[in-house]
Amino acid sequence: MTPAYSLPIVNDGNVVVEPAVAPSTSAPSSSQTSHILHRSLRRSPHRVVAASGNYLTLSNGQKILDATGGAAVACLGHGNQCVKDAIARQMDEVSYCHSLFFSTGAAERLGDELVGSTRGRMSKAFIVSSGSEAVEAAMKLARQYFLELPTPQPSRVRFIARGESYHGTTLGSLGLGGHRGRRAMFEPMLSDKISHVSACNAYRGKLDDESDEAYVARLAEELDAEFRKVGPDSVCAFVAEPVVGAALGCVPPVPGYFEAMRAVCDKHGALLILDEIMSGMGRTGTIHAWEQEGVIPDIQTIGKGLGGGYAPVAGILINRRVVDTLDKGTGSFSHGQTYQGHPIACAAAAEVQRIIREDKLVDNARELGEHLASLLRKSLGDHPNVGNIRGRGLFWGLQIEFVRNKAAKQPFDPTDGVAMKIHEKGMEPEYGISIYPGSGSADGISGDHVLLAPAYNVTKADIELIVHLTERVVKDFFAGF
Repeated sequence: MTPAYSLPIVNDGNVVVEPAVAPSTSAPSSSQTSHILHRSLRRSPHRVVAASGNYLTLSNGQKILDATGGAAVACLGHGNQCVKDAIARQMDEVSYCHSLFFSTGAAERLGDELVGSTRGRMSKAFIVSSGSEAVEAAMKLARQYFLELPTPQPSRVRFIARGESYHGTTLGSLGLGGHRGRRAMFEPMLSDKISHVSACNAYRGKLDDESDEAYVARLAEELDAEFRKVGPDSVCAFVAEPVVGAALGCVPPVPGYFEAMRAVCDKHGALLILDEIMSGMGRTGTIHAWEQEGVIPDIQTIGKGLGGGYAPVAGILINRRVVDTLDKGTGSFSHGQTYQGHPIACAAAAEVQRIIREDKLVDNARELGEHLASLLRKSLGDHPNVGNIRGRGLFWGLQIEFVRNKAAKQPFDPTDGVAMKIHEKGMEPEYGISIYPGSGSADGISGDHVLLAPAYNVTKADIELIVHLTERVVKDFFAGF
């Protein structure tokens, strides 16, 4: 039976929704060779058998240069002995206890490390197991804050986020995100208490004759208008990624943007939630991306670079005014999960953060990020299918929104699968590099890009090799496209 509607094709580093065609009979599908429900039932993933430093070793013996740390996760590379030792010590101490009744030294060390990294501008940390969980916790905390005020504001049940954003894959966090392709299948199930305004995307949104100041003013007016439309006293928070990750391809804001958004939130009494799951914890050249924006969020989500992939861990950092409000009210956060504050995850994350701080790896990310940007622009900036090269720190997107027409910024058709095919080409033995693909960067469905997000401890030689291989992959792909 033909479905009543067709789903948009999404085939990138986060979601796979492939064309509805029969699987090939020339090779076994994933469903025939594995009892794991992989991202795709039609293609078996490569199997990793070893990992060290910047390299993954596959079951066929091939070595892959991991130029993205997976999904901008492996910020120390693979197999760090200090982190492995910290995990082993924690296993000997206690591997699990329920956070309702107990705390651990690992959790307390991580909390000290995280709050200290903000120089006290955030006062508490809440540790969970994934970015989606962190976003859900942030949304619930924002709602509870308004119920705990001396004069409660129970009408605040809404959130405003941005188009072409991505905040997670659970129903709450997916509803918060504005990525059309990833929302499509589940749209009827998503909350109607969330609305979206334009992202700050100078490449696609800023007019040719528009100054940064005028662009910011226009976006601020759009946000203010949305508050007025839905009712200013109905909104809990405005939610945004300081540097948009996989949804748009490393899009940094123009100067003054977040200060203007903060002012609109303050005008209407709403909170500012910054989602730094992908862009935070040193990835963009400061431990927290908001440090470069002249604002301090009320709630901040953190994830990928927090534990560097050594354990499933994410969390939220909470501004003192939110904590103090709860402290003067019920004295608790009405939310909890089985693996909240997991000792092994906390031990891994605390050690990752200690290494980053003591080895000054954020400075290295910032300095080598400039070298990476310079080399990318020199090698691919003039390529006819590279629309934009942008990013911050060691978080760079070849906004190879990979365009058909550079002057018109015309994206490729989603059915071409350009970004994923570039990733797949990079995985061929001739190149041996993993580049993170993304889609929907033009309008939520069309638009292709790839990301580079090396480990913070990369060397200049590593950066030059990454750029060399990326240049070859991109040029060779389009030469045969």
